[in-house]
Amino acid sequence: MAVLVGRDTRVIVQGITGREGSFHTRLMLEYGTRVVAGVTPGKGGSEVHGVPVYDTVEEAVAEHPEANTSIVFVPARFAVDAVYEAVDAGMRVVVVITEHIPVHDTVRFVNYARRRGTVIIGPNCPGIITPGQAKVGIMPGHIFKPGPVGVVSRSGTLTYEVAYSLTRAGLGQSTVIGIGGDPVVGLTFTQAMELFQRDPETRALVLIGEIGGDMEERAARMVEEGRFTKPVVAYVAGRTAPPEKRMGHAGAIISMGTGSYRDKVRALERAGVAVARTPMEVPRLVEEAL
Repeated sequence: MAVLVGRDTRVIVQGITGREGSFHTRLMLEYGTRVVAGVTPGKGGSEVHGVPVYDTVEEAVAEHPEANTSIVFVPARFAVDAVYEAVDAGMRVVVVITEHIPVHDTVRFVNYARRRGTVIIGPNCPGIITPGQAKVGIMPGHIFKPGPVGVVSRSGTLTYEVAYSLTRAGLGQSTVIGIGGDPVVGLTFTQAMELFQRDPETRALVLIGEIGGDMEERAARMVEEGRFTKPVVAYVAGRTAPPEKRMGHAGAIISMGTGSYRDKVRALERAGVAVARTPMEVPRLVEEAL
């Protein structure tokens, strides 16, 4: 089994003819991901790395009914329409790599997708990988290996750093999800935890959080209430961040007395979650938890 993507994943790349779309399509194909079609309006009939290109997702699905997952490499001003198009075409999972999408637009398409049973990962995220099975995103595939540790992260770079440290410690990953760092994202920590709770391959979970918002506190509550029963190790970025300052990420702001590093760590530790002080501590804590 796998969480959201696996051997049965068949991908449509929206924005495949652009620089990013073309580059990462090649890397996904090299990893073994089944990319069945691409979409760029006006470029239908062409090919990218042997993948046929269509003008719309609807056309792509008509020719490739096995498609069940979309990845969006579309500039921000067009990305929202691309997401709606993928949802309307029946995609089960839509990975939105695009950054700088206005929050109010994200709120609308996330709610729209939920009503139709589509899982949105992102926006402004590195994507998702089930090592050895499928990669739908921009992460470097060689740093991951199959194993029992699930990873959910708000930070793209820290996703890679922690996953690579787990791999070097001999701890493979079941599925790794970069959910994105915007204030509103499609898949949240708690929603991802529900999926990992049901996945028999996952024996422990790593949460990579950061200051801002209350996603980590909600995850801690889920553990505390017994709704997630597997061992959890967490790392929270932003320990030295001053209050009321944006720290790079759109979602990483501490305000009105919530979202601070101390609050998040306190909530997680109260729930029995082992919290690493540095990313390099994560593998040791996972080994102890297992």
